[in-house]
Amino acid sequence: MQPLMKPQKSDVTDAVRSKYAAVAESSLSNSHQGVRAVAEAFGYSPEELASIPAEANMGLSCGNPIATANLKPGETIVDLGSGGGLDVFLAAKKVGPTGKAIGIDMTPAMIDRANAAAKRDGYSNVAFKLGTIDRIPLPDASADVVISNCVINLAPDKAAVFREVARILKPGGRLAVSDIALKKPLPEELAQDIMAYVGCIAGAILIETYRQQLKAAGFEHVEVIDGGADLNAYAKVENQSGCCSHPPSAPAEQSSCCGSSSKAAKPTKVAKSSCCGSETQPTADVHARMIELLNRYNVNDYAASVKVFAIKPK
Repeated sequence: MQPLMKPQKSDVTDAVRSKYAAVAESSLSNSHQGVRAVAEAFGYSPEELASIPAEANMGLSCGNPIATANLKPGETIVDLGSGGGLDVFLAAKKVGPTGKAIGIDMTPAMIDRANAAAKRDGYSNVAFKLGTIDRIPLPDASADVVISNCVINLAPDKAAVFREVARILKPGGRLAVSDIALKKPLPEELAQDIMAYVGCIAGAILIETYRQQLKAAGFEHVEVIDGGADLNAYAKVENQSGCCSHPPSAPAEQSSCCGSSSKAAKPTKVAKSSCCGSETQPTADVHARMIELLNRYNVNDYAASVKVFAIKPK
């Protein structure tokens, strides 16, 4: 076997954008029992999920940052890596008509999906902007709260992300994030694999490094806490495994976008309604390498779903 090369920033960005474009162009939504189950496993209530556009949830979360953000009417909230708008739409209800909920995402298909839902359902206090989270397209001191859900681990330069968050937050503003962080260093095979990066694992940093980088960006009262969630939750749901669902005849033992099963599965053809792409695209194109890796490693031994909170000094 040839030695694995460390993923380059451009390779990572292209792979992530391609992966999540395929998810955005799928029909995954709250109408799929598996998608709802994934979100509920990471902290969303059935009532929350029923209150938003169905297509806003695609089973991509690893926590519920809305639960810790303590949003208030009239506030401006920014969601980094907003995807289909799950947390933006929930935040919009909490900040009310005098507030604003803004989503930032680098995938045009995600922006299109979220905008279509917002327009159809008449949300007047939301906006979705195309951009990367290490160069946020917003003015200085324009946000009361910044949230993110299982996305910062995908950013090649996390320190730049934290500096940008500090820049756009108002003095006294707060950061509330759900993310993946490491309990201990990954084996080299996982750490250097591009599909493990896209799968929210190889790009994660140590919990202590997360704390240090937030403090270096100027934040106070920094907390990065292991939420104790099982990162294999996606694979426990019948016919649904996070980023990639499969036909009813296929076993739910594929890898997910933020977790995996502990068993390998044979490649299957993906149905047209799946997130992985077209009717004839094999799951092996995206998942085979992750399945191979994670068949040998239990991701819960190395990584954790963390709850992150920090405050910008006044």
